[in-house]
Amino acid sequence: MGKIQVTEDCNGIKGVKVIEPAVYGDARGYFMETYNYNDFAEAGINCQFVQDNQSASKKGVLRGLHFQINYPQDKLVRVVSGEVFDVVVDLREGSETFGKWFGVVLSAENKKQLFVPKNFAHGFIVLSDYAEFCYKVTDFYHPNDEGGILWKDPAIGVEWLMPEGMTEADLILSDKDTKWGGLEAYKSERGSHL
Repeated sequence: MGKIQVTEDCNGIKGVKVIEPAVYGDARGYFMETYNYNDFAEAGINCQFVQDNQSASKKGVLRGLHFQINYPQDKLVRVVSGEVFDVVVDLREGSETFGKWFGVVLSAENKKQLFVPKNFAHGFIVLSDYAEFCYKVTDFYHPNDEGGILWKDPAIGVEWLMPEGMTEADLILSDKDTKWGGLEAYKSERGSHL
């Protein structure tokens, strides 16, 4: 290995990993491998990614907390421009850390990546004036398969970082992201086995 540094079990949540690639720089700029199957497999991320996605958002946009209902995906996320606070919530059935969250700042500057296992809710808030967010996924997009949990559900208690000079009232959310239910509603929908 050696090309990536991996922090595992973030906030005590098994499977969530922060990846820091080796960056080789000189007066011309830098080079890094953003993904190498062998290095990631050695770090326990043995996935077949089938699709790459990219989004752009302005300061104060909050996207999430989203998950796939019937076609869960592992995700490898990073930021190529700007800075976001990225958040995951454990929704794995039978998990000791069900409902627990973890957050990390991802930026073009720190070049960190976050591995998000299947059956986690995921979201982020843009801290910089503009951000471009890239992610690899292990299943294709399936229309009408997206679920969500309310980003400010007190039962989860995510401590969102706020963009400088902004308050919660200034945040920009899609209509659907203001209407998701909380963790209790999620458990009711999924059944009493959670």
